[in-house]
Amino acid sequence: MKYAMKRFALVPLLAAGWMTTAAVPAHAGILDWMQEHAATLPGDGKSKAKAPADDARLVTLEPGQTELYPKPSPDGRFLLTLVQKGKHAWISRRYAENGDPANVVTEDARAFDSFEWEDAGHVYFLSTRAGGLGLWDKIADGEGMVRRLMVLHGRITQPVLLKDGAVIAVRLLPERASRAGAPRRAARHMHGDGFNSWRFPGFRAEIVRIGPDGAVRRLSEGVNPALSPDGQWVAFSMPVGRSYHLFRMHPDGSALIQVTSARSVDVQPAWSRDGKWILFTSNRAHPDMRGKGKNNWDVWAIQPDGRNLTRLTADGARDGAPRMGKDGQVYFHSDRAVPKPEQQAREVKRVMRGFHVWRIGFPAGSTK
Repeated sequence: MKYAMKRFALVPLLAAGWMTTAAVPAHAGILDWMQEHAATLPGDGKSKAKAPADDARLVTLEPGQTELYPKPSPDGRFLLTLVQKGKHAWISRRYAENGDPANVVTEDARAFDSFEWEDAGHVYFLSTRAGGLGLWDKIADGEGMVRRLMVLHGRITQPVLLKDGAVIAVRLLPERASRAGAPRRAARHMHGDGFNSWRFPGFRAEIVRIGPDGAVRRLSEGVNPALSPDGQWVAFSMPVGRSYHLFRMHPDGSALIQVTSARSVDVQPAWSRDGKWILFTSNRAHPDMRGKGKNNWDVWAIQPDGRNLTRLTADGARDGAPRMGKDGQVYFHSDRAVPKPEQQAREVKRVMRGFHVWRIGFPAGSTK
C-alpha cells in the first residue's frame, strides 16, 4: 500500500557485511551460555579470538525503504519504526511477527526522535502542531483525534512519559549562546545520521524531569533515558571525555549509580522485560575513540549492578537501538547487508542500502 508522505531528508546510511551463526541453545540460562561461549564470543573487547557471526534474523524489508528504532508494543503484536523512503519519512506501525506494515502513525517530523508506546493501543510523540512544542498522543492505528498531553518549552527530545504524568526527557542547551548556526546544526544532526542519537554538536545534553504542572528539574547530564519496567529506575548514558558510560538513577534523580566504565561509547540503553538486564549499543569490541569512523557497533547486555557483561550481536555492520519484545527477542536496527535468500523470499528486487530491523534471541531462562 502506498501513502502520500511529507518531504523529509535524511543523510544516506551506510551498508556493511552480513554473517550468520548457530543459535543460542533454547535450554541454556544466560550465565551458562556465557560460560559455554566464553572462548568464542569475547565480552571484554580484548580477546584475540575472532568473534563469530550471530544468528540475527531479518524482520523488516520493503522496496526502497530503510527502518530504524524498532519499539515493540507492550502486548508484543506490533513494532513502531522510523521509516525512510527517498526524501520521505514517517513513523510506522508494523506487525512484529513478519515486519509487514500495518499503518502510518504520524508524518510529523518532530516525532522522529521522540515516538514511544503509551500503552498497547496508544503512541505518544513530540509535535509543534499547535504552534509550540508539546507532547501529544494518538491511537496507534493512525486514526482518530490527536491529544496534547503537555506543553513543553526549550529544546526537548527523547521524552519518557511516567505514570504520574511527569516526563523524563533530554534538554539541549547551547554550549555558547552566541554561536551562530548551532541550533540548526544540532537539528540537522538529530535527524541526519539516524544511527547516532547521543551526540548534539553545539549543545550539551542533560536529563530533566518535567512535572505535570510544567515545572522543570535538572537531574543529570546525559542522553537516551530509559525507564525500568517497575518504574523505579532510569537508565541513561553520560559523556565522560571521549567515552559514554551507562548510569542509572531514580526518576527523581536520587541514587545515581554508574553501571559501565570502559573506554568505549555505551549508549541507547533499554531494559529487559524483567528489569534484570540493560541492553545497550556499544563500540567496546573495537572502539575508535578519535572519531575516524572505524567503530564496530554491536548490541550488548549487562546487569544493573554492572556484572555479567554479554555481547549479543557480532557483525561488521552497525547494530544498535535494542529493545526487548514480549517474546524475549531483542529487536534492533542494523545496516548489515540483506542476504539474497531473504530478498528472494520476500520478493523484494530493490533493497535500500541502509538500516533494517533485525531480531536475535536472548538466552532462555534469563527473562520472564
